[in-house]
Amino acid sequence: MTTSAQREAIFPLSRRGDVLPAEATRLREEQPVARVRTMTGDEAWLVSSYALAKQVLEDDRFSLKDTANPGVPRQYALTIPPEVVDNMGNINSAGLRNAVMKTLSPRADKELDGWLEAEAHRLIDTLVAHGAPGELRDGFTEPYSAALHCRLLGIPADDWRRLMSGIDLAFITSPAPFEGSSPNWYKDLGYMLERLNADPGPTEGLLGRFAALRRSPEVSDQVDDELLATVALSLFGAGAVSTSAFLLHAVIALLQQPELADRLRAEPAVIGRAVDELLRVNLSIGDALPRLALADVRLGEVLVKEGELVLVLVEGANFDPEVFPHPEKIDFDRETNPHLAFGAGRHFCPASALGRTHAEIALTALVERLPGLRPALPVEQLAWRPGFIKRLPERLPVIW
Repeated sequence: MTTSAQREAIFPLSRRGDVLPAEATRLREEQPVARVRTMTGDEAWLVSSYALAKQVLEDDRFSLKDTANPGVPRQYALTIPPEVVDNMGNINSAGLRNAVMKTLSPRADKELDGWLEAEAHRLIDTLVAHGAPGELRDGFTEPYSAALHCRLLGIPADDWRRLMSGIDLAFITSPAPFEGSSPNWYKDLGYMLERLNADPGPTEGLLGRFAALRRSPEVSDQVDDELLATVALSLFGAGAVSTSAFLLHAVIALLQQPELADRLRAEPAVIGRAVDELLRVNLSIGDALPRLALADVRLGEVLVKEGELVLVLVEGANFDPEVFPHPEKIDFDRETNPHLAFGAGRHFCPASALGRTHAEIALTALVERLPGLRPALPVEQLAWRPGFIKRLPERLPVIW
């Protein structure tokens, strides 16, 4: 007879991002550590309670970078070179690490808030000028998020679309490698190398900091151009897709419950707590966070063996009533909100403060400028992208 922890659960869960999958709740209540089979056919453990998810994310015996090792069980096929999976782990130079962390700090750019606000209003001006219905993903969330990351890197803002189109291939979830993934990566890597080695050289953003580091005798022998370009490209990809996806989900939540947008207009000071709560309930992460066990570790009633794959179901953890009373309710007055939307432990997102600033400014501009914002079609009719690392609607048509 098999135990509940040994029964194989259905995975991945629904791709819809507007409704919490019922399976997430059932698993947390009945099988908080459940056996699943990934799209590559490998077995894994799916962890769905808050306490166990946090344990996995904070325990260094569960590794992210080792999920790219040859021969290990996979969540899905690698579509980028294995060394890219954990670029922060490849940064051995303190100077290089400091350059990345400084770039991701909102305080490093004293004009950033004003620039973000102007960019948000510029995009809204264009939407309004074109008239309703408008398309919010292509017309606001993606260009706004991509432009921010172009600024962080110090590359031309007009190049955002070519880089975002590369993400559409780089973050595909596939059971097997496909032909376009490798040339897609090296095409965009070549772009970053060109920008890094341009004449005159870059002086702004991360590429400007990297160019200065190359001239430093203490650092220049510890890095090469390909590593610098890889770090820059990875930062753009992970950052732009994550911030854009979250912002899109936050807007959908406000469209579904317009009284929340009304409150943001009436009480602008609540925006910080609102963004944290919208981070908690957002379902953009998709197929769970992968970790490889480096030793035998007990998770609840299950002994996870060294070499096994563990998947952290963030939507299970963030809706756990043991930590978040009435988790289904979006509550801007939640007293404590230790959600795992930015991860935890060693891989806690280093851009969390930047992500919050990005969202606060964008949502404030939208609710102030477009008080009548609403979906142009029923939300349940949105087409959600299959086979992608994020849950994303292909389009978000709106009227106002």
